[in-house]
Amino acid sequence: MEETLALLAEYGSDAKLLAGGQSLMPLINMRLARPAVLIDLNRVHALDYIKDENGTIRIGALTRQRTAERSPVVAAHVPLLAEALRWVGHPQIRNRGTIGGSLAHADPAAELPAVAAALDASFIVARHGRGTTTPRVLSPQQFFVSYLATALEPTEILTEVRFPPLWRDGGWAFVEVSRRHGDFALVGVAAVLRLDREQRCRDVRLAFIGVGPTPVRMPEAESFVGGRTLDEGVLAEIWRLVSDRLQPESDIHASADYRRHVGGALARRALQTAASRAKGAS
Repeated sequence: MEETLALLAEYGSDAKLLAGGQSLMPLINMRLARPAVLIDLNRVHALDYIKDENGTIRIGALTRQRTAERSPVVAAHVPLLAEALRWVGHPQIRNRGTIGGSLAHADPAAELPAVAAALDASFIVARHGRGTTTPRVLSPQQFFVSYLATALEPTEILTEVRFPPLWRDGGWAFVEVSRRHGDFALVGVAAVLRLDREQRCRDVRLAFIGVGPTPVRMPEAESFVGGRTLDEGVLAEIWRLVSDRLQPESDIHASADYRRHVGGALARRALQTAASRAKGAS
């Protein structure tokens, strides 16, 4: 780890970190990235781990996506992450792709940034200091800046992501729409919530992908659902509210209107699934 940080301090923006290579290598092949130096992380085993620390799940940045997908610790404490990982590419991609690599790449259509946003994960970032490693902790709102851009400086590395445990009486869901299985999502939604004794929603969180430069949280929809039971009237209003408030852009894959419509439909579906799972938990 110290060698990695020293190399980053030496080469700065001329260097790129190579982990799974599932994002970087296509960029190099298409001449969209031309780093002078590649720093291979694959033997930095200190970044490859999944740890349960009093319910908070700490995942090293080099942990393979397939490892996290199959982890009983992740399934028990962060089931939203386990579910979202099944939507990432194909098994061959998840065998090589890393948790930290996907988050640091910050593709606005990638699944893991939405999970981090919905769960209020913490990003642990390290840089080379005066004889020591100086970490800083960032929230999803601080970490994700824009399209393919994060708050990481050229001499910094994402070392770990910390996911707080889902509530014991909580429900979760991740749904998305793509042109083909394994493609990047046109629109996706991560949802978590809890139900009180009267089956009313509380602590609702919705995070969207494919509709903005970063994962998009929607406080208006979260507040609207809070304190209500998910009957047909509330679900219909959520569809309308989300479709009205989303502000995606059109591209060659889908129009803005299509993304707004699908975003509302997926929000409804995700909330229904999350509520059903919360009822089972309680």
